[in-house]
Amino acid sequence: MKTQPLKRREFLKTGLKWGAVAVTAPLFSWPQLLQADPAIQYPDLVAIKNGEPEAMFDRAIEAMGGIQRFVRKGQTVIVKPNIGWAREPETGANTHPGLVRRIIEHCLQAGARKVYVFDNTCNNWKACYQQSQIEAMAKAAGATVAPAHDERYYQEITIPGAVTLKKVKVHELIPDCDVFINVPVLKHHGSTRLTIAMKNLMGAVWDRGYYHHRGLHQCIADFGLYCKPTLNVVDAYRVTTANGPQRARPEDVKLMRALLISSDMVAIDAAAAKLFGSDPQTIDYIVMGQAHKLGEMNLERLNIQRLTL
Repeated sequence: MKTQPLKRREFLKTGLKWGAVAVTAPLFSWPQLLQADPAIQYPDLVAIKNGEPEAMFDRAIEAMGGIQRFVRKGQTVIVKPNIGWAREPETGANTHPGLVRRIIEHCLQAGARKVYVFDNTCNNWKACYQQSQIEAMAKAAGATVAPAHDERYYQEITIPGAVTLKKVKVHELIPDCDVFINVPVLKHHGSTRLTIAMKNLMGAVWDRGYYHHRGLHQCIADFGLYCKPTLNVVDAYRVTTANGPQRARPEDVKLMRALLISSDMVAIDAAAAKLFGSDPQTIDYIVMGQAHKLGEMNLERLNIQRLTL
């Protein structure tokens, strides 16, 4: 299945703005918690293990109060997986395609008007979309798979309060969406030790090179001041334990069969780091995210529900 770049007319039909427009963050406000019943104390984070990705998400989102807490009828949703590498699902280099499909299905069942999937990939975008199987699964579930490989799809924003990343070009889908669901895969990373939820947002910006040249951890934390996902779902089904993000050997990939879900990206990264076997205090962007007040990395302060299938 091939994905072609959107022509100008087709692109405009999606309701996006064409060309770079300078705006000042915060440009939008995504709902962080839509309490279905204020009398119910929902968990801050759900950790689940010993299941297939689809079944684990079904149970985890139920424990969080259902997808309807986060997605309302008529809303536009972005589901942002890691599709960075032209690798097959069994390598663990990208988010599990079955998990992406199930999240889309839940959003549409909740009445979402439109669900978009995209990533600014590291390898050739067509090969990444296809070999990861995310393109095929997303389309089969009813989502629109959007291109993100060209600078024309991005617009410049400024980030008040940022230490380093004061301006950046973000994908034009982002300012127009109502709900942003961040779906990273947990894996080792040569530059940041781990790539999880906060780092997965690099796939929503154009110039990732700036991050690497000016301070990777600080830029990751700074972008969180602009882009704070409605919901984060960490795929820890197949976990790359070494030689990440995409050069893992078969022996480097561990079948962990776990999943985490939270609206707090700092908390979920801290929990995922512990699941990996790392101290969150050693991952600088998690500490910087806490300093930016993007979330809570001290897990003992949170209501965490642990489930086993």
